[in-house]
Amino acid sequence: MQTRWGSCAALAVALLLIGLAGDARAADQVRTKNGIVEGTGPQSSGVRMFKGIPFAAPPIGELRWKAPQPVKDWQGVRPATQFGPRCMQQSVFGDMNFRSNGMSEDCLYLNVWTPAASAADRLPVLVYLYGGGFRAGDGSEPRYDGESMARRGIVALTVNYRLAEFGFFAHPELTSESPRHASGNQGLLDQAAALEWVKQNIAAFGGDPAQVTVAGESAGSISVSALMASPIAKGLFARAIGESGGMFGPTLPPVPLADAERLGTQFATTLGASTLADLRALSTQQIFDAAAKRTGGAFPLAIDGYFLTKLPADTFAAGNQAHVPLLAGSNSQEMGARQLLGADPVTPDGFEQAVRRQFTTGADEVLKAYAPSKPEDVEQAATDLASDRFIAYSTWKWMDAHGRTGGNPVYYYYYSHPRPAMTAAMGNAVPGLAGGVTTAPNTNVSRQPPPRGAVHSAEIEYAMGNLETNKVFEWTPDDFTVSQKMQGYFANFIKTGNPNGSGLPEWQAANGGAVVKRMRLDVEPRLETETRAKRYEVLDKVYAK
Repeated sequence: MQTRWGSCAALAVALLLIGLAGDARAADQVRTKNGIVEGTGPQSSGVRMFKGIPFAAPPIGELRWKAPQPVKDWQGVRPATQFGPRCMQQSVFGDMNFRSNGMSEDCLYLNVWTPAASAADRLPVLVYLYGGGFRAGDGSEPRYDGESMARRGIVALTVNYRLAEFGFFAHPELTSESPRHASGNQGLLDQAAALEWVKQNIAAFGGDPAQVTVAGESAGSISVSALMASPIAKGLFARAIGESGGMFGPTLPPVPLADAERLGTQFATTLGASTLADLRALSTQQIFDAAAKRTGGAFPLAIDGYFLTKLPADTFAAGNQAHVPLLAGSNSQEMGARQLLGADPVTPDGFEQAVRRQFTTGADEVLKAYAPSKPEDVEQAATDLASDRFIAYSTWKWMDAHGRTGGNPVYYYYYSHPRPAMTAAMGNAVPGLAGGVTTAPNTNVSRQPPPRGAVHSAEIEYAMGNLETNKVFEWTPDDFTVSQKMQGYFANFIKTGNPNGSGLPEWQAANGGAVVKRMRLDVEPRLETETRAKRYEVLDKVYAK
């Protein structure tokens, strides 16, 4: 009798385990509009991960350089446990670390981290767009990882979009074949397609399609400003976050479509391709290698009449942008003094020479606005002007324009916390351009002076709660304090459109009166009066000439 009951009990336990395994597997599966995906299952944090989900058809063959096309439905269960390939890109930035499955033109995938127990949870959603000058970047980078935000009750996504010669190539034949008579902004169209996917599918992951925040840093931030200006992105997001960058002023401005087409035609000539069919017949590697040798800078974004109907500054001035709450800001050292001074000495005369070389018109006004009060202030003055020219001024213009016409609160920040020293394991590594890291071959490599503030891109790991994913720096308790507070502000904004919450100093909107307030983000955040408005008025006049 005992043997029989023992066998029955064992059988019951086995069936129960099988049932639990089946329930666990079912919990890892989500039915999207195109088919079922199966993720990695709940982590110890309770967060479920779904990686490498296609949001558009592979842009290869006849679809190369076309606007993103719908995903084909699939049968059965599609694994979503590996990041998809990153989009084609040269290795240009030393601070990028990829977990992607190689590199390919077939790269239009997104990743989801969700804490939701069921589709009924309806949690707020964050869609994060990577930076990299529209030339590099990937949704697999650890600094953008969504698990930390998901632990705060947010469904987080990272999104891939086409880059460089595959993402921003314009050509007269592309324009002619397009039903919208547009070409050149494929990467931006990818972003809009991803947001459309979120609108259609995120409820199945426990997210609320009516509470989507689109965010990004550098080129990702510029993208957010462009999405706010674009008529095709209206209604796809409810809030916006921009970290260092807006499509205003001198920072990666879009060019007229005819100019973008001319550059595309010139590139096609170097490839020996006289027609679009010839271009599409070339291999990925042939195009990639030719672009690596190309001179004249990156392929520009275009005012194509479809994604962008006019300059974003004009759209915002007319009040025709997306009317959503905005949180935006820049860092205290977006660029170092040497990016302005070049080989000129760090002296008042050297500063004047550099300014007159960089500003063929308006140099006197710029010198007056940025003049160092004493010789030892030259390096800071050069740092301020270099940072403003690179990206701080354009971020301000975006914030200021939306505050005037957007009908919603704008929260402005100034991030000033410097990164700590690199770990001993980094050996001869040296800081590189705009926050990157270069591994030096020997100890004789010229080292840049220590940063005077927060360099470009330094805030990403803090804002996303991902310091521990970056093994380059010797993080201190102060760094984790800054991250906890900055991520808290960001998470509150993603949830409510307002960064304020329990345990955080009050953050007033910047568009509440004549005096602009900004939140200085550091170990002890504090609200202060914006001090750069007067010098930005000078840059307004200079760039308008």
